[in-house]
Amino acid sequence: MQDLDIRGAGNMLGAEQSGFIADLGYEAYQKILSEAVKELRNEEFQDLYKEEVKAGNITGGTEFVEECVIESDLQMSFSEEYVPTSSERMLLYRELDSLEREADVEQFRQRMTDRFGPIPPEGEELIRVVKLRSLGRYFGCERIQLKQGRMRLQFVSNPTSPFYDSEAFRKVIAFATTNAHICRVDNSKEQFRLLVTDVTSVEQANALLSQMRQCQV
Repeated sequence: MQDLDIRGAGNMLGAEQSGFIADLGYEAYQKILSEAVKELRNEEFQDLYKEEVKAGNITGGTEFVEECVIESDLQMSFSEEYVPTSSERMLLYRELDSLEREADVEQFRQRMTDRFGPIPPEGEELIRVVKLRSLGRYFGCERIQLKQGRMRLQFVSNPTSPFYDSEAFRKVIAFATTNAHICRVDNSKEQFRLLVTDVTSVEQANALLSQMRQCQV
């Protein structure tokens, strides 16, 4: 799927919907609540949050971004030949977009294989986006681009965010320093970015970010 945007937001409220939530719509309510919490955390309670980061109580980038958008020019889809009907493909895309845990992804993969046969390469690449999005959130990435054989990581846009005092950010710097031959830091346009060359698949991107997560800081 060309220029695929996959957005994720955790289920914070459970399955129940009633009153105001039902009238407004669950997804819209969830987005408003999520943005309100993020605004409070990054503005009114920013100093308190920084102390928690420095104390080591919060180490992952998941605490600093609500979602990680994936943009790609790679072939990632369930083709018409593999999943014949468009409505069924849409349901599968929506189900895949809602997954978070690796165990759930494996169950999804097994169900796909049981129903439609071996998953073609472009389908496997799409499924791997779930892990990429999860790794992106850990590293405070608002956006990950996989285009023209390169991976561009776009980090938290607020330069005063506690993310920049976190272990996750230190791992990013350690990885970029150790792998200077493939990494280039871009701090222009007042937003921190990391460009990694020679990344031609989601599988490879996942491997690199997993390696980044293992960096000692």
